[in-house]
Amino acid sequence: MEAENMTTTRSVERPEEATAAKSTDPPPAGRRGEGRVLNAFAHSFLVLWTFMAAGPLLWVLISSFRPHGDLVSDPFGLPTSLEWDNFTHAWSNANIGRYTLNSLIILSGSLTGTMLLGAMAAYVLARFRFPGNRLIYLLFSGGMMFPVFLALVPLFFILNNMGLLNTRQGLIVVYIAYSLPFTVFFLVAFFRTLPGAVQEAATLDGASHTRTFFQIMMPMARPGLISIGIFNFLGQWNQFVLPRVLNLGSEDDAVLPQGLAALMVQQGYEGDWGALYAGVTMAMLPVLVVYVTFQHQVQSGLTAGAVR
Repeated sequence: MEAENMTTTRSVERPEEATAAKSTDPPPAGRRGEGRVLNAFAHSFLVLWTFMAAGPLLWVLISSFRPHGDLVSDPFGLPTSLEWDNFTHAWSNANIGRYTLNSLIILSGSLTGTMLLGAMAAYVLARFRFPGNRLIYLLFSGGMMFPVFLALVPLFFILNNMGLLNTRQGLIVVYIAYSLPFTVFFLVAFFRTLPGAVQEAATLDGASHTRTFFQIMMPMARPGLISIGIFNFLGQWNQFVLPRVLNLGSEDDAVLPQGLAALMVQQGYEGDWGALYAGVTMAMLPVLVVYVTFQHQVQSGLTAGAVR
């Protein structure tokens, strides 16, 4: 009887062993070939995309060191000598330094206001329930679908009536209002992923809502704040339409995109292409430095919701 039971047990285990053996078998040669073809196609596409994205930036950087004569005779050639005067002419003669200072002043106010107001609004919408919560969130979300071109004329008259037209303060207020919808939409989803036990513990310890937000929730939301801060920095640093319409004062009050556009128009009469490429290079450097410095925070902020 024992021998029969052992034989029966072995006969029962054999299909499972066969299934396990089949599962550990390597994939057929045809599937391996398809995987290799797909991997080769994906890598080729990524290499092509990298070349298309980085190629123009590298070309502008190389051209910024070339003399004017070389740029005219051979636009896509390599520099025969390093022309550092291009940066000097762009910074001083073309007023790129003045335009950069104006952009930094406006950006410091607008980015600070956008992050502070956006984080507070997103925290309230994400962590508290009150009548109208959903409606306010939908209004912020709907603001992302509203084209800025439709608001140019109303914004012009509103700032003119408030005495803020052609002023830095007016641009700061408009930048904040323009960037708030996406900021709130992004941070609401991020604040919802934060653990509520920490907030409840702070409330039981007697911490006020203000202290809980600034000392507990804000540090926990640092990856998301850095991510959306970089997006806002890029959008406000490269903004051209709003300053062009709402800041029609003297050239000394123009921001960097306006200054580069004016410098490009001047090339039809003066022809200092080296200074133009140097100005574009100086406009790109802050963006590249910010992204390279905070790229890990950006990746962790964008994937934090999926990980949690």
